[in-house]
Amino acid sequence: MLMHRLVILINIRLASVVGPLRIFLQRTSYSAILTNSTSTFRCLKTITPSVDPDSNPFGGKGSCSRSVPNDDYFATIHHISNIVRRDIYMERTLNKMHISSIVNSELVYRILRSCCQHGIESFRFFNWARTQHPQYDPTTVEFEELLKTLARTAHWETMWKVVQQMKAQNIPISPSIVSFIIEHYGKRGLIDQAVELFNRLKNFNCPHTTEVYNALLFALCEVKNFQGAYALIRRMIRKDTVPDKKTYSILVNGWCSAGKMREAQEFLEEMSRKGFNPPVRGRDLLIDGLLNAGYLESAKGLVRKMTKEGFVPDVGTFNSLAEAICKTGEIDFCIDLFNDVCRLGICPDIETYKIVITAASKVGRIDEAFQILHRSIEDGQRPFPSLYAPILKAFFRRGQFDDAFSFFSEMKLKGHPPNRPLYTMLIKMCTRGGRFVEAANYLVEMTELNLLPMSRSFDMVTDGLKNCGKHDLAKRIEQLEISIKGI
Repeated sequence: MLMHRLVILINIRLASVVGPLRIFLQRTSYSAILTNSTSTFRCLKTITPSVDPDSNPFGGKGSCSRSVPNDDYFATIHHISNIVRRDIYMERTLNKMHISSIVNSELVYRILRSCCQHGIESFRFFNWARTQHPQYDPTTVEFEELLKTLARTAHWETMWKVVQQMKAQNIPISPSIVSFIIEHYGKRGLIDQAVELFNRLKNFNCPHTTEVYNALLFALCEVKNFQGAYALIRRMIRKDTVPDKKTYSILVNGWCSAGKMREAQEFLEEMSRKGFNPPVRGRDLLIDGLLNAGYLESAKGLVRKMTKEGFVPDVGTFNSLAEAICKTGEIDFCIDLFNDVCRLGICPDIETYKIVITAASKVGRIDEAFQILHRSIEDGQRPFPSLYAPILKAFFRRGQFDDAFSFFSEMKLKGHPPNRPLYTMLIKMCTRGGRFVEAANYLVEMTELNLLPMSRSFDMVTDGLKNCGKHDLAKRIEQLEISIKGI
């Protein structure tokens, strides 16, 4: 009966998919675009698509009215980005492409972002766009993206040239960009330059915000200058700048990474006495700091102490701890800790359930994984495939195929629709277990949901069907693959 239904489904699918899918594949083929730059720009006609305003960071002056199809447009960006990254004679190659009509703020920004690990090349491209295309007027967005790239790649001298260009054009530098530069000075150990920039902010009409203070605090902690960091906190308070969660986290993480947990605790207590309580509890900050510094056992001990006293960590802190524990293989401890904190009243989020369900399924505690999944449903969560996939895999590993199929049918009703990775896993597990007809059924079901199966999935199913003597069904699966992929 299952086989008869499968044959009918394949025939219906073959009839409906061949025409439209071949047209779709022809329309989205990029091979000609990526191999021939001349043909790329010959096809850039005036077809104006609707652009999602939320995806476009440009507005007002310099905003883009894109006049190419989306597929061609992004293929063009990819092609130009490759030239910027790899072509020694970049400017000459770009000039030969005759792309003046499409050079605008959005295109330049997207290419700069795509080349974020190539500082000098990005600078050359930006200069080429400005000098060769008078109609292009750079906005703050492109300047700031270029500054971030140059700071990230430690091209400081070139970065300051760009800053001077911005200053000459009265383009302000935002606190977020200043913070980014100061942090990268700190990562490179250039603390003197970080402090100098912090002290010179008045020259750039940039205020000393909490974000900027945090950046310098991070730089000081990177070079283990905790005395300077603590002095900066005191100055911050004198200037009436209110510390936020990141302020506390940076210094606590710094103390913990240096093995100075006592100093971290004393800092939190002193700030509390002065009336500057952190936005989260101090012990959560300490746990996060210990985890970030790699002191897992100390973090576990602190959580045990908290739970014995009847307190629970913040859900984000618990998630970080649970994830770290699972990586060490102490999955039983993680599950037991989850049960303890739930009894004490923690409110798990979707990330908590994902970590614990995966952990329970890996060690074969399927009943417990089921209970946790149903608890998430009772909490109002609609299970994502990432929540129920580990349980399915555990069923398959134990050879409980019928239970897995039944559970999957239930999840299709109660949870979010299955995605491509989940169907791929189902097909793989079914073929491993010799359930080739069921694997073929899932393959057809997948195509009906417009989820394109991998070539390997087709190969596994057809080979399995042939090996068990179902040659007619194997031939129909091959025809389905041909119709979908237009081979």
